[in-house]
Amino acid sequence: MLQTTKRPDSPVSIIGAGIAGAWQALLFAQAGHAVTLHERGDEAMTDATSHWAGGMLAPYCEAEVAEPIISRLGLRSLEVWRRELPDTPFNGSLVVAHPRERNDFERFARMTEDHRRLDAASLAELEPSLEGRFRDALFFPAEGHVEPRRVLPKLHERIRAAGGTIKFCSDVAAGDLAKDPDAIVIDCRGLSARDEQPELRGVKGEMILIETAEVQLARPVRLMHPRWPLYVIPREDNLFMLGATSIEAEDTGVSVRSALELLGAAYTVHPAFGEARIVEFGSGLRPAFPDNLPRIGIRGRRITVNGLYRHGFLIAPALAELTLAYVERGQIDNEVMQCA
Repeated sequence: MLQTTKRPDSPVSIIGAGIAGAWQALLFAQAGHAVTLHERGDEAMTDATSHWAGGMLAPYCEAEVAEPIISRLGLRSLEVWRRELPDTPFNGSLVVAHPRERNDFERFARMTEDHRRLDAASLAELEPSLEGRFRDALFFPAEGHVEPRRVLPKLHERIRAAGGTIKFCSDVAAGDLAKDPDAIVIDCRGLSARDEQPELRGVKGEMILIETAEVQLARPVRLMHPRWPLYVIPREDNLFMLGATSIEAEDTGVSVRSALELLGAAYTVHPAFGEARIVEFGSGLRPAFPDNLPRIGIRGRRITVNGLYRHGFLIAPALAELTLAYVERGQIDNEVMQCA
Protein backbone atom coordinates (compact mmCIF):
# COMPACT_ATOMS: atom_id res chain seq x y z
CA MET A 1 0.00 0.00 0.00
CA LEU A 2 1.23 3.47 -0.90
CA GLN A 3 1.89 5.86 1.99
CA THR A 4 -1.34 7.85 2.17
CA THR A 5 0.00 10.87 4.05
CA LYS A 6 0.04 13.77 1.60
CA ARG A 7 3.58 14.68 0.57
CA PRO A 8 3.52 17.62 -1.84
CA ASP A 9 7.29 17.35 -2.23
CA SER A 10 7.04 13.81 -3.65
CA PRO A 11 7.55 13.97 -7.42
CA VAL A 12 4.71 12.71 -9.60
CA SER A 13 5.69 11.66 -13.11
CA ILE A 14 2.90 11.08 -15.63
CA ILE A 15 3.53 9.46 -19.01
CA GLY A 16 1.23 10.50 -21.83
CA ALA A 17 -0.17 14.00 -22.35
CA GLY A 18 -3.43 12.93 -24.01
CA ILE A 19 -6.75 13.43 -22.29
CA ALA A 20 -6.14 10.83 -19.56
CA GLY A 21 -2.66 12.04 -18.65
CA ALA A 22 -3.55 15.73 -18.92
CA TRP A 23 -6.34 15.42 -16.35
CA GLN A 24 -4.12 13.41 -14.03
CA ALA A 25 -1.42 16.07 -14.26
CA LEU A 26 -3.82 18.95 -13.70
CA LEU A 27 -5.49 17.57 -10.59
CA PHE A 28 -2.23 16.41 -9.02
CA ALA A 29 -0.57 19.78 -9.71
CA GLN A 30 -3.53 21.64 -8.23
CA ALA A 31 -3.26 19.44 -5.13
CA GLY A 32 0.30 20.66 -4.57
CA HIS A 33 2.31 17.78 -5.99
CA ALA A 34 5.47 18.34 -8.04
CA VAL A 35 4.20 17.11 -11.42
CA THR A 36 6.13 16.34 -14.59
CA LEU A 37 4.09 15.27 -17.60
CA HIS A 38 6.05 13.37 -20.26
CA GLU A 39 4.83 13.09 -23.86
CA ARG A 40 6.81 11.23 -26.52
CA GLY A 41 5.23 13.25 -29.32
CA ASP A 42 5.56 16.95 -30.01
CA GLU A 43 3.26 19.70 -28.79
CA ALA A 44 0.91 19.32 -31.76
CA MET A 45 -0.13 15.88 -30.40
CA THR A 46 -1.07 14.69 -33.89
CA ASP A 47 -0.12 11.09 -33.09
CA ALA A 48 -2.27 10.95 -29.95
CA THR A 49 -5.62 9.17 -29.87
CA SER A 50 -7.09 12.36 -28.38
CA HIS A 51 -6.27 14.22 -31.62
CA TRP A 52 -8.89 12.15 -33.45
CA ALA A 53 -11.58 12.12 -30.76
CA GLY A 54 -15.08 13.55 -30.96
CA GLY A 55 -14.96 15.16 -27.53
CA MET A 56 -18.58 14.39 -26.65
CA LEU A 57 -19.53 14.70 -22.98
CA ALA A 58 -22.67 12.61 -23.22
CA PRO A 59 -23.15 10.22 -20.29
CA TYR A 60 -26.90 9.94 -20.79
CA CYS A 61 -26.64 8.98 -24.45
CA GLU A 62 -23.84 6.52 -23.73
CA ALA A 63 -26.06 4.73 -21.23
CA GLU A 64 -27.78 3.02 -24.17
CA VAL A 65 -24.80 0.70 -24.70
CA ALA A 66 -22.30 1.38 -21.90
CA GLU A 67 -22.05 -0.18 -18.45
CA PRO A 68 -23.39 1.80 -15.45
CA ILE A 69 -19.83 2.59 -14.34
CA ILE A 70 -19.42 4.76 -17.46
CA SER A 71 -22.52 6.75 -16.54
CA ARG A 72 -21.29 7.19 -12.97
CA LEU A 73 -17.85 8.36 -14.02
CA GLY A 74 -19.29 10.46 -16.83
CA LEU A 75 -21.75 12.32 -14.63
CA ARG A 76 -19.03 13.12 -12.13
CA SER A 77 -16.75 14.25 -14.94
CA LEU A 78 -19.34 16.76 -16.17
CA GLU A 79 -19.06 18.50 -12.80
CA VAL A 80 -15.27 18.60 -13.06
CA TRP A 81 -15.36 19.95 -16.61
CA ARG A 82 -17.72 22.72 -15.47
CA ARG A 83 -15.52 23.54 -12.50
CA GLU A 84 -12.15 23.56 -14.25
CA LEU A 85 -13.15 24.86 -17.70
CA PRO A 86 -16.36 26.85 -17.17
CA ASP A 87 -16.47 27.90 -20.81
CA THR A 88 -17.08 24.29 -21.87
CA PRO A 89 -20.21 24.23 -24.08
CA PHE A 90 -23.08 22.48 -22.32
CA ASN A 91 -25.76 23.08 -24.94
CA GLY A 92 -27.08 19.53 -24.79
CA SER A 93 -27.17 16.98 -27.59
CA LEU A 94 -29.79 15.73 -30.03
CA VAL A 95 -30.69 12.27 -31.26
CA VAL A 96 -32.62 11.95 -34.52
CA ALA A 97 -33.62 9.15 -36.86
CA HIS A 98 -35.13 8.57 -40.27
CA PRO A 99 -38.32 6.48 -40.53
CA ARG A 100 -36.49 3.25 -41.35
CA GLU A 101 -34.59 3.49 -38.02
CA ARG A 102 -37.73 4.29 -36.05
CA ASN A 103 -37.56 1.15 -33.90
CA ASP A 104 -33.94 1.87 -32.95
CA PHE A 105 -34.92 5.44 -32.07
CA GLU A 106 -37.69 4.29 -29.75
CA ARG A 107 -35.40 1.74 -28.15
CA PHE A 108 -32.79 4.47 -27.58
CA ALA A 109 -35.45 6.58 -25.87
CA ARG A 110 -36.37 3.70 -23.55
CA MET A 111 -32.75 2.88 -22.69
CA THR A 112 -31.71 6.44 -21.77
CA GLU A 113 -32.74 9.08 -19.24
CA ASP A 114 -32.79 12.84 -18.73
CA HIS A 115 -34.09 13.67 -22.18
CA ARG A 116 -37.22 15.21 -23.52
CA ARG A 117 -38.91 14.54 -26.82
CA LEU A 118 -39.16 17.45 -29.22
CA ASP A 119 -41.70 17.66 -32.00
CA ALA A 120 -40.73 19.08 -35.38
CA ALA A 121 -41.59 22.66 -34.41
CA SER A 122 -39.61 22.52 -31.15
CA LEU A 123 -36.65 20.97 -32.97
CA ALA A 124 -36.70 23.76 -35.54
CA GLU A 125 -36.79 26.34 -32.76
CA LEU A 126 -33.77 24.75 -31.08
CA GLU A 127 -31.81 24.11 -34.30
CA PRO A 128 -33.20 26.21 -37.17
CA SER A 129 -31.01 24.41 -39.72
CA LEU A 130 -32.94 21.20 -39.01
CA GLU A 131 -36.35 22.68 -39.77
CA GLY A 132 -38.41 20.19 -41.76
CA ARG A 133 -35.72 17.51 -41.57
CA PHE A 134 -37.09 15.22 -38.83
CA ARG A 135 -40.52 14.72 -37.31
CA ASP A 136 -39.10 14.61 -33.77
CA ALA A 137 -35.92 14.29 -31.74
CA LEU A 138 -34.60 13.45 -28.29
CA PHE A 139 -32.96 16.38 -26.54
CA PHE A 140 -30.45 15.72 -23.73
CA PRO A 141 -30.07 19.21 -22.20
CA ALA A 142 -27.35 18.40 -19.62
CA GLU A 143 -24.79 17.06 -22.10
CA GLY A 144 -21.90 18.96 -23.64
CA HIS A 145 -18.97 18.67 -26.01
CA VAL A 146 -15.44 19.97 -26.40
CA GLU A 147 -13.13 20.32 -29.37
CA PRO A 148 -10.18 18.05 -28.49
CA ARG A 149 -7.58 19.94 -30.52
CA ARG A 150 -8.46 23.16 -28.71
CA VAL A 151 -9.17 21.87 -25.23
CA LEU A 152 -6.00 19.81 -24.82
CA PRO A 153 -3.76 22.90 -25.14
CA LYS A 154 -6.02 24.63 -22.60
CA LEU A 155 -5.50 21.77 -20.16
CA HIS A 156 -1.76 21.89 -20.76
CA GLU A 157 -1.79 25.63 -20.00
CA ARG A 158 -3.71 24.97 -16.79
CA ILE A 159 -1.14 22.36 -15.76
CA ARG A 160 1.70 24.84 -16.18
CA ALA A 161 -0.26 27.52 -14.33
CA ALA A 162 -0.70 25.09 -11.42
CA GLY A 163 3.07 24.59 -11.25
CA GLY A 164 3.40 21.44 -13.36
CA THR A 165 6.07 20.81 -16.00
CA ILE A 166 5.35 19.33 -19.43
CA LYS A 167 8.14 17.70 -21.43
CA PHE A 168 7.27 16.99 -25.06
CA CYS A 169 9.41 14.67 -27.19
CA SER A 170 10.20 12.85 -23.96
CA ASP A 171 10.09 9.10 -24.59
CA VAL A 172 10.65 7.74 -21.10
CA ALA A 173 10.09 4.33 -19.53
CA ALA A 174 7.98 3.96 -16.41
CA GLY A 175 10.63 1.72 -14.88
CA ASP A 176 13.30 4.38 -15.18
CA LEU A 177 11.09 7.03 -13.58
CA ALA A 178 10.24 4.67 -10.73
CA LYS A 179 13.89 4.33 -9.64
CA ASP A 180 13.36 7.28 -7.31
CA PRO A 181 11.93 5.59 -4.16
CA ASP A 182 9.79 8.65 -3.40
CA ALA A 183 8.43 9.04 -6.93
CA ILE A 184 4.89 8.28 -8.00
CA VAL A 185 4.62 7.19 -11.64
CA ILE A 186 1.26 7.27 -13.47
CA ASP A 187 1.28 5.50 -16.83
CA CYS A 188 -1.32 6.89 -19.28
CA ARG A 189 0.26 5.64 -22.51
CA GLY A 190 -2.82 4.03 -24.01
CA LEU A 191 -1.96 1.30 -26.52
CA SER A 192 1.76 1.93 -26.05
CA ALA A 193 1.40 0.32 -22.62
CA ARG A 194 0.91 -3.12 -24.16
CA ASP A 195 4.49 -3.91 -23.24
CA GLU A 196 3.14 -4.22 -19.69
CA GLN A 197 -0.60 -4.69 -20.35
CA PRO A 198 -0.78 -7.14 -23.27
CA GLU A 199 -4.56 -7.55 -22.94
CA LEU A 200 -5.10 -4.07 -24.39
CA ARG A 201 -6.44 -3.85 -27.93
CA GLY A 202 -7.04 -1.00 -30.34
CA VAL A 203 -10.54 -0.10 -31.51
CA LYS A 204 -10.46 2.14 -34.54
CA GLY A 205 -12.59 5.25 -34.65
CA GLU A 206 -12.73 6.99 -38.02
CA MET A 207 -13.68 10.61 -38.56
CA ILE A 208 -14.05 13.18 -41.31
CA LEU A 209 -13.73 16.94 -40.91
CA ILE A 210 -15.78 19.07 -43.28
CA GLU A 211 -16.33 22.81 -43.72
CA THR A 212 -19.48 24.69 -44.68
CA ALA A 213 -21.16 27.95 -43.76
CA GLU A 214 -24.53 26.71 -45.03
CA VAL A 215 -25.40 24.80 -41.86
CA GLN A 216 -25.37 26.14 -38.31
CA LEU A 217 -25.59 23.76 -35.35
CA ALA A 218 -25.15 24.62 -31.67
CA ARG A 219 -24.80 21.04 -30.40
CA PRO A 220 -23.91 17.50 -31.55
CA VAL A 221 -26.54 15.62 -33.52
CA ARG A 222 -26.59 11.81 -33.34
CA LEU A 223 -28.21 9.95 -36.21
CA MET A 224 -29.40 6.39 -35.60
CA HIS A 225 -27.64 3.93 -37.90
CA PRO A 226 -27.91 0.12 -38.34
CA ARG A 227 -24.28 -0.46 -37.36
CA TRP A 228 -23.48 2.39 -34.95
CA PRO A 229 -24.77 5.85 -34.05
CA LEU A 230 -23.18 8.43 -36.29
CA TYR A 231 -22.84 12.02 -35.19
CA VAL A 232 -22.26 15.49 -36.54
CA ILE A 233 -20.35 17.69 -34.10
CA PRO A 234 -20.07 21.45 -34.68
CA ARG A 235 -16.66 23.02 -34.26
CA GLU A 236 -15.38 26.55 -34.64
CA ASP A 237 -14.74 28.24 -38.00
CA ASN A 238 -17.66 26.53 -39.82
CA LEU A 239 -16.16 23.08 -39.28
CA PHE A 240 -18.04 19.88 -38.47
CA MET A 241 -16.65 16.56 -37.35
CA LEU A 242 -18.38 13.48 -38.71
CA GLY A 243 -17.83 10.36 -36.63
CA ALA A 244 -17.35 7.86 -35.46
CA THR A 245 -17.02 4.23 -36.25
CA SER A 246 -15.99 1.50 -33.82
CA ILE A 247 -14.08 -1.10 -35.77
CA GLU A 248 -12.11 -4.02 -34.35
CA ALA A 249 -9.01 -3.22 -36.37
CA GLU A 250 -5.66 -1.62 -35.67
CA ASP A 251 -4.82 0.05 -38.95
CA THR A 252 -5.09 3.81 -39.08
CA GLY A 253 -6.75 4.33 -42.45
CA VAL A 254 -10.32 5.28 -43.29
CA SER A 255 -12.19 2.72 -45.39
CA VAL A 256 -14.32 3.65 -48.39
CA ARG A 257 -17.35 2.08 -46.69
CA SER A 258 -16.89 4.16 -43.55
CA ALA A 259 -16.32 7.33 -45.55
CA LEU A 260 -19.52 6.74 -47.51
CA GLU A 261 -21.50 6.09 -44.34
CA LEU A 262 -20.15 9.15 -42.54
CA LEU A 263 -20.65 11.47 -45.50
CA GLY A 264 -24.05 9.94 -46.26
CA ALA A 265 -25.15 10.48 -42.68
CA ALA A 266 -24.19 14.13 -42.84
CA TYR A 267 -26.06 14.56 -46.12
CA THR A 268 -29.22 13.03 -44.66
CA VAL A 269 -29.00 15.33 -41.63
CA HIS A 270 -28.89 18.30 -44.02
CA PRO A 271 -28.48 18.32 -47.85
CA ALA A 272 -26.20 21.37 -47.65
CA PHE A 273 -23.51 19.10 -46.27
CA GLY A 274 -23.34 17.66 -49.78
CA GLU A 275 -21.66 20.88 -50.90
CA ALA A 276 -19.29 21.04 -47.93
CA ARG A 277 -15.53 20.95 -48.39
CA ILE A 278 -13.71 17.89 -47.05
CA VAL A 279 -10.86 19.12 -44.87
CA GLU A 280 -9.49 15.93 -43.37
CA PHE A 281 -9.90 12.16 -43.07
CA GLY A 282 -8.38 10.38 -40.09
CA SER A 283 -8.68 7.72 -37.44
CA GLY A 284 -7.47 6.96 -33.95
CA LEU A 285 -6.98 3.73 -32.05
CA ARG A 286 -8.81 3.76 -28.74
CA PRO A 287 -7.21 1.61 -26.04
CA ALA A 288 -9.63 -0.98 -24.68
CA PHE A 289 -9.53 -3.95 -22.35
CA PRO A 290 -11.60 -7.06 -23.22
CA ASP A 291 -14.57 -5.77 -21.20
CA ASN A 292 -14.31 -2.23 -22.69
CA LEU A 293 -14.12 -0.77 -19.18
CA PRO A 294 -11.48 1.57 -17.76
CA ARG A 295 -8.96 0.35 -15.23
CA ILE A 296 -6.67 1.96 -12.71
CA GLY A 297 -3.92 -0.50 -11.80
CA ILE A 298 -2.01 -0.09 -8.53
CA ARG A 299 1.44 -1.56 -7.91
CA GLY A 300 2.89 0.38 -5.02
CA ARG A 301 3.95 3.75 -6.43
CA ARG A 302 3.39 2.57 -10.01
CA ILE A 303 -0.12 3.40 -11.23
CA THR A 304 -1.62 2.70 -14.65
CA VAL A 305 -4.69 4.45 -16.07
CA ASN A 306 -5.90 2.85 -19.26
CA GLY A 307 -8.73 1.25 -21.23
CA LEU A 308 -10.80 4.41 -21.64
CA TYR A 309 -12.09 2.98 -24.94
CA ARG A 310 -14.44 5.47 -26.67
CA HIS A 311 -15.14 7.41 -23.47
CA GLY A 312 -11.84 9.21 -22.93
CA PHE A 313 -13.04 12.80 -22.81
CA LEU A 314 -16.15 11.76 -20.91
CA ILE A 315 -14.52 9.92 -18.01
CA ALA A 316 -10.89 11.14 -17.76
CA PRO A 317 -11.59 13.84 -15.11
CA ALA A 318 -13.32 11.38 -12.78
CA LEU A 319 -10.52 8.83 -13.18
CA ALA A 320 -8.00 11.52 -12.22
CA GLU A 321 -10.02 12.28 -9.08
CA LEU A 322 -9.97 8.60 -8.14
CA THR A 323 -6.21 8.33 -8.63
CA LEU A 324 -5.61 11.44 -6.53
CA ALA A 325 -7.92 10.15 -3.78
CA TYR A 326 -5.93 6.91 -3.66
CA VAL A 327 -2.55 8.62 -3.48
CA GLU A 328 -3.59 11.10 -0.81
CA ARG A 329 -6.06 9.08 1.28
CA GLY A 330 -5.67 5.46 0.25
CA GLN A 331 -9.23 5.47 -1.05
CA ILE A 332 -10.08 2.53 -3.30
CA ASP A 333 -12.83 2.41 -5.93
CA ASN A 334 -13.48 -1.30 -6.34
CA GLU A 335 -15.26 -0.91 -9.68
CA VAL A 336 -12.26 0.70 -11.33
CA MET A 337 -9.12 -0.13 -9.37
CA GLN A 338 -7.04 -3.28 -9.30
CA CYS A 339 -4.24 -3.63 -6.74
CA ALA A 340 -1.37 -6.01 -7.40
